[in-house]
Amino acid sequence: MIAEVVMRDGGRQGLSPGPKAIASGPARKGAQARDLHAAVAGLRGEVRFNASLRDLTSFHIGGPADVLCFPTDVDDLGRLVGQAKAAKVPIFVLGGTNLLVRDRGIRGLVVSLAKLTAIRDEPDSVVYAEGGVGMPTLMKHAITRSLTGLEWAAGIPGTLGGSVVMNAGTRLGEMRQVLKAVRLVDPKGKILDVPASAIRFTYRRAKLPRGIVAGAWLQLRPGSREQIETVVKDYLHHRRDTQPLAQPSAGCVFKNPPNDAAGRVIEAAGMKGARVGDAQVSEKHANFVVNLGQARAADVITLIKQVGRAVQEQTGITLELELKIVGQP
Repeated sequence: MIAEVVMRDGGRQGLSPGPKAIASGPARKGAQARDLHAAVAGLRGEVRFNASLRDLTSFHIGGPADVLCFPTDVDDLGRLVGQAKAAKVPIFVLGGTNLLVRDRGIRGLVVSLAKLTAIRDEPDSVVYAEGGVGMPTLMKHAITRSLTGLEWAAGIPGTLGGSVVMNAGTRLGEMRQVLKAVRLVDPKGKILDVPASAIRFTYRRAKLPRGIVAGAWLQLRPGSREQIETVVKDYLHHRRDTQPLAQPSAGCVFKNPPNDAAGRVIEAAGMKGARVGDAQVSEKHANFVVNLGQARAADVITLIKQVGRAVQEQTGITLELELKIVGQP
């Protein structure tokens, strides 16, 4: 049942299956203040206590984090992870998109990779980018260098780290097709590089070793800048025409069922436009839930359950969540 999927899915945005993500329930009953301070001691980046996460997610929904951290670089991130492990404080990496943070927020440390934004060109059309680089920024970088291979990412709003973990993609392609290697910070804070050949990819998921995606190498190809720009422009127009990009959302809520489209079956079940509070199934694309202004996570979860039940009852299809739901119930 969809209710089971929603309540059990902890989600990890920008994070492979560790160091230790906050799942649906509280990972621990409130980290002690001294442990939190020990975990962030000496961090060169910004640290905020009891920080709202609402404005850091594309949904514009979410309660506070005990501590929100912005490491300045990969070494700073490694130090933070090592100290958090020593202090037994859980960590969650906030990607911002494809994510719903519950109204009571996230306990422990929440890490934003917003300062990890370096991009560099390497030989043979390889581009290295840090985990916090936005996909639109990476796309522009590739276009200006006449490098093809990322056109599929047109309109994807998330970060490289999240796109690697999710094996993000569109009908034009997906991350696994260009990924050469990943730089991880493991649960002990050590930095290691993993070749793509050692990663198993499935639909909207990369099976990575435990750790935080701090960066990745992408194997692109020389191409015609004019042709690349044409493909990107055409696909952006298509997305703007068919998706509610002007409204706060977290992208597609459900994975497409085999040989079908989630948006089609939701619309067929009569749920297009359905609303709970300020959470609404988009009138433009039924696989999007949008925030009309003051939606709470509880509203979104209730609406998702209603959609799942309606689709199950009317079509016999059990939808699987693509959206990740995290934080304290």
